[in-house]
Amino acid sequence: MKNIPIPDRIDRADNEPRELSITPNFLAHADGSVLICCGQTKVICTATIDENVPAFLKNQGRGWVTAEYGMLPASANGRMRREAAAGKQSGRTQEIQRLIGRSLRAVVDMEKLGSRQILIDCDVIQADGGTRTASISGAFVALSLAVNQLLARGVISENPIREAVAAISVGILNDRLLLDLDYPEDSACDADINVVMTASQQLVEIQGTAEGATFSMQQLNELISLAQKGIEQILAAQQQALADN
Repeated sequence: MKNIPIPDRIDRADNEPRELSITPNFLAHADGSVLICCGQTKVICTATIDENVPAFLKNQGRGWVTAEYGMLPASANGRMRREAAAGKQSGRTQEIQRLIGRSLRAVVDMEKLGSRQILIDCDVIQADGGTRTASISGAFVALSLAVNQLLARGVISENPIREAVAAISVGILNDRLLLDLDYPEDSACDADINVVMTASQQLVEIQGTAEGATFSMQQLNELISLAQKGIEQILAAQQQALADN
């Protein structure tokens, strides 16, 4: 166990998520866009409708949802170099954007989407832990807004989105089970787990690592239950954002 002294939370209990806000239609030109803020983590998520599909889906009558992710240079302490300037994406960036794409595709009926794709972009403008989970939760709302445009224009006749999806982090720090880790907690925790779950409480993905100490099956089950509680609150915020729109 790392046993790094991290003070108790003063603004929320260990089983409470950070303050969450989702602002729909944050940008003027995207088919769907939101600004999602989870505590001090802020991500702009956009969805763009493309009437083409990847080559492997040509002439199949099915659509696709894919995602890109990036952190702006001033999103963290000290300027981060743009990955485009380096000429390649980091392994972390590739892993996160694949996770976002998998999470969204898990709740979309590609045949109902038709022969088109929706491109998701998640740009982190300020990072304080949980950027990948915030991106998934915000991207779902951006995706829904873009799909609503397709429905309103009569381009598709049925909603291809089966249900909502959201994500949150949980972890163990000095024997405390924490929901929705900020960066100091995430960097010091003994176990760090990201949970992606649908509105019907179906698990899409669990990413878990023993950073400083192993953890038991009982602790894992407790952490997943804790994540479920947090995700329920995110799902409600997603629904409210779409209703407000």
